[in-house]
Amino acid sequence: MTDLTKLTLKAALDGLSSKAFSSLELTQAHVDAVAAAKPLNAYILETPDKALDMAKAADAIRAKGEAGPLTGAPLGIKDLFCTEGVRTTACSNILGNFVPTYESTVTANLWRDGAVMLGKLNMDQFAMGSSNETSAFGDVVNPWRGAGSDRKLTPGGSSGGSAAAVAADLCLAATATDTGGSIRQPAAFTGTVGIKPTYGRCSRWGVVAFASSLDQAGPIAKTVEDAAIMLKSMSGHDPKDSTSLDIAVPDYPSFVGKSVKGLRIGIPKEYRVEGMPAEIEQLWQKGIDWLKEAGCEIVEVSLPHTKYALPAYYIVAPAEASSNLARYDGMRFGLRVDGANLTETYEQTRAAGFGEEVKRRILIGTYVLSAGYYDAYYVKALKVRRRILEDFEQAFEKVDALLTPTAPSAAFGLGENADDPVAMYLNDIFTVTVNLAGLPGMSIPAGVDANGLPLGLQLIGKALDEGTLFSLGGALEKAADFKAKPAKWW
Repeated sequence: MTDLTKLTLKAALDGLSSKAFSSLELTQAHVDAVAAAKPLNAYILETPDKALDMAKAADAIRAKGEAGPLTGAPLGIKDLFCTEGVRTTACSNILGNFVPTYESTVTANLWRDGAVMLGKLNMDQFAMGSSNETSAFGDVVNPWRGAGSDRKLTPGGSSGGSAAAVAADLCLAATATDTGGSIRQPAAFTGTVGIKPTYGRCSRWGVVAFASSLDQAGPIAKTVEDAAIMLKSMSGHDPKDSTSLDIAVPDYPSFVGKSVKGLRIGIPKEYRVEGMPAEIEQLWQKGIDWLKEAGCEIVEVSLPHTKYALPAYYIVAPAEASSNLARYDGMRFGLRVDGANLTETYEQTRAAGFGEEVKRRILIGTYVLSAGYYDAYYVKALKVRRRILEDFEQAFEKVDALLTPTAPSAAFGLGENADDPVAMYLNDIFTVTVNLAGLPGMSIPAGVDANGLPLGLQLIGKALDEGTLFSLGGALEKAADFKAKPAKWW
């Protein structure tokens, strides 16, 4: 029998259907792989007993002929999703050993469709970070290594644990979230596929909040088809989330493999940034050529407000974070450090519980919302956000989707940008516009750099048009024929 952990989600589901193996066998193989991969630090909480119980239940359901779309498939869950009876911390000390008494809507949808939970995945604290170095549980290590080097690399952030686990075959697919690129950048750094759907496609209920108008859940998977299978299960209207869209969920897998002939693809000239590595430029050109060969028409477009996206994002996101994180006061749940009085208890709890990056963003957010600065920063950033959306709307009058690089480089070394927050924030340069505009964006592995490290291309679609992204993603995946895998060193 082939190594079950190396299967794609689709191949695993097909194997379960044909009774080539059971969910118990498939899950046990993944449980063993997770237990042997401690050096990656991808999982912060393993749930092997729960996984095997869910697998047995899945096998019983299949035996009755009542299988759902994901019955028996072992998945990893980012620690931002509340899981009933299973510790959820957002990888922050402030939540302590918080065990939710309820299930996030996204994970409830996955269990409804028969999926199995292997455990909770590491991430940047409160999803704030681009390298998975802000977690209270330590850094996640990218399973990839540069040619001839044993230097530890970042898997990207904030969904670094999700990306590393999928790349290292420690789950068939994983849930992730994206506030400014936290699905797409880690996918690019690990040779996996990640899609951030349109804002409102996936419920935010039960997902620990960072910046409520930007956060959106999505999958990281091994292939475009796997991502489509995952997103179909994760999506759907939820009355418990006021921003959830009350519209039908398309059959995303049916779009993969569809012809893309005649589609018009925009190439935004503003994404050719100064100092971009030649390898990224060359990969982008390859992507353009591949889509041309598939019958697409290439059109240069302009998104003139792109240069303001990063500063606008780093005003809006911290402002929302400072409001959302005010609830962590040591009174109702999580960590509590007693002081001489109430104010001191608040101060000491928050000082001890939040990490440095979270504190930095709370302080920035509180500053831009304060009297005298609110109009100068926050209101102005909201106006820029509107202009960015208008840029996209004008571009989409001429084209069906956009093609850009996902990240400005391949994975960098852990600790490399740790002392320079601005250098770290620049990792989001190609991804934040999509969150500000609420649009869908997908990263597809498309090649490797000179050191053999994966590089990704990003597709940006019209609102609610994930289907076109899956068709284009399938075409790029086929043309790129990306088969590289990290050599197992852990």
